[in-house]
Amino acid sequence: MARGISDKVAIIGMGCTRFGERWDTGADGLMVEAFAEALADAGIERGRIEAAWVGNALDDINVGNSALPAAHALRLPQVPVTRVENMCATGTEALRGAAYAVASGAVDVALAIGVEKLKDTGYGGLPLRTKGVQNDLWMPYGSAPGTFAQLAGAYAARHGIAPADLKRAMAHVSWKSHQNGAHSPKAHLRAVVDIEKILGAPLIADPLGLFDCCGVSDGAAAAIVTTPEIAAALGKNDPVTIKAIQLCASNGWEMQFGAWDGASVPNTRVAAERAYAEAGIKDPRAELDITEVHDCFSITELVIMEDLGLSDPGRAPADILDGRYDRDGAIPCQLDGGLKCFGHPVGATGLRMAYEVYNQLQGRAGERQRAKVDFGLTHNLGGTPFNSVAAVAILGRLN
Repeated sequence: MARGISDKVAIIGMGCTRFGERWDTGADGLMVEAFAEALADAGIERGRIEAAWVGNALDDINVGNSALPAAHALRLPQVPVTRVENMCATGTEALRGAAYAVASGAVDVALAIGVEKLKDTGYGGLPLRTKGVQNDLWMPYGSAPGTFAQLAGAYAARHGIAPADLKRAMAHVSWKSHQNGAHSPKAHLRAVVDIEKILGAPLIADPLGLFDCCGVSDGAAAAIVTTPEIAAALGKNDPVTIKAIQLCASNGWEMQFGAWDGASVPNTRVAAERAYAEAGIKDPRAELDITEVHDCFSITELVIMEDLGLSDPGRAPADILDGRYDRDGAIPCQLDGGLKCFGHPVGATGLRMAYEVYNQLQGRAGERQRAKVDFGLTHNLGGTPFNSVAAVAILGRLN
């Protein structure tokens, strides 16, 4: 019977670049920037790293779909380096690979790094695949705003929520993230935006307005993982540990049968249930202190709160408007501003989320620091609500 990896893997160092329009450097430079911070944080030499996983989804840094550019840029000591891609869950997938290698005993120290360089394309959204079946799998029924607008419509229909009420709750999601992002030095967008400006913004795909949609960015983030015993030998006596990493991929039933009404993301629910079980969390509303979720659109964050079991069905709009997920609320969400303020360099996003939770657990998040943080959750959603990959990771302290 599977025993999981809870507390078998410690994160001893993390790094994250400034996200944004990084015309000053390429993907290799972004990886070096994130890796250098992680290495300094870990307090080890690069020669201690025995394997690496590189997350990159769309910008083709790879040579023949390999991880060689990362091995070259980081001057890794001739160790196995593997490139992974799993839609928008790519960054968490890289962390999962490194964590599983350590938990299994295959290596003592592993690196997970994610990178994406999207602003050089001259295209406003995510680049589109142009050949093969992958294009159909990535966005089978139109644009990302269009498909997530359908999620909003289905959610409102299921729960009988008036369009104006849903719109105001969605606006609060974006308002909250911009409030938080103003205190996040590495965020792409750091301007505070008021509710009325959000509500009055041009429509992108009804009911999603401009401020309901995240942008794209350039960025990289990295984590160095080892065993708690090795962490202690390095002087890290109460390290941040991985309590759970769970990933759930759609098998296609959402699009092929009539059982799903389009008002939730079933794979998020499955991944969350498995993650809570692996981490030993019985009541996530009482035990989770912070969350970083995949707010590619404001409606996505709203629905995710229910899929993670943090709001009752149909209650997320009210909980959001009541401030439950605000910076000073019961379970703050996106304390760093989330995708809304960082943008979404696909390969880096999951690790960027872990970086915020890691720093909160270490008590070094600066102006964003939450007074009490014992457990933090990250969530990624790749693809569409009806054809998704969902990843949930939970971080905490060893003691």
